Amino acid sequence: MPTVVPVSDPSAASLSRYLPPPALIEAQVRDALAEDVGDGDLTAQLLPVDAVARAEVMTRDDAVLCGVAWFDQVFRQLDPLVEIEWHARDGERVLPGQLLCSLRGNLRQLLTGERTALNYLQLLSGTATRARRYADAVAGLPVRILDTRKTLPGLRRQQKYAVVCGGCDNHRMGLFDAILIKENHISAAGSIRAAIAAAKRLAGDAPVEIEVESLDELNEALDAGVERVLLDNFGLPELRRAVELTAGRSRLEASGGITRDRLRVIAETGVDDISVGGLTKHVEAVDLSMRLRSAPLA
Repeated sequence: MPTVVPVSDPSAASLSRYLPPPALIEAQVRDALAEDVGDGDLTAQLLPVDAVARAEVMTRDDAVLCGVAWFDQVFRQLDPLVEIEWHARDGERVLPGQLLCSLRGNLRQLLTGERTALNYLQLLSGTATRARRYADAVAGLPVRILDTRKTLPGLRRQQKYAVVCGGCDNHRMGLFDAILIKENHISAAGSIRAAIAAAKRLAGDAPVEIEVESLDELNEALDAGVERVLLDNFGLPELRRAVELTAGRSRLEASGGITRDRLRVIAETGVDDISVGGLTKHVEAVDLSMRLRSAPLA
């Protein structure tokens, strides 16, 4: 496997538990390489087959780094002899011009893996960077900023890990680990009370949450004893009133068209959570580059 030199960081242990299992990362990277390399890198065949080179990855942006495990796995699959030395780690803020990692290995494999490895690093760092900006916007307030299921297809686990690297929190991973009763579920069940009762019978250990669109619906949900309530598109006065009515009986989540410039005033209403689809669906990749730093070595 590549030689990876981690940077000392007290948050590393806590972040590692959010990483997908190694076998899943391996499978994800295998698919990504198959997509890019296919039957072989035609351009790499222009290069000497046994040449060895050194390369460096730099950032041109102020960002939060994320994606080291996927980057490493790209080169692990192409050539286990590639050495990677990291000078920053997941969750760490990096600055324009900063050296992120150094590589040494077979020239062909370095260049074959370059795009797939950087794609992971720039996308996940972009997600982590956005999450950090949202977390900073509510610094000092007792509120969690949550992601949603509005992720890029096939990148759910990766992006949700990146959200945590940026200082925000995960909502449910998918439809399988929590129940979220929405408008159509309520309509099909006949009422809020009926929907909650059915959910409680089926939930087992999974949390149950219901989406409401008015204070009257909130009261119905509270009377039914639900543990979490999603307040959909509530204005600031309604959010404050919802917090008063609930009085700690249920965890309240604000959601619906929430932007970073409104985040703090929403948090100041006293809600427990704010979910933001834009954490993962509006991604601007971090500008990274990999450059050879030596002529091919014998």
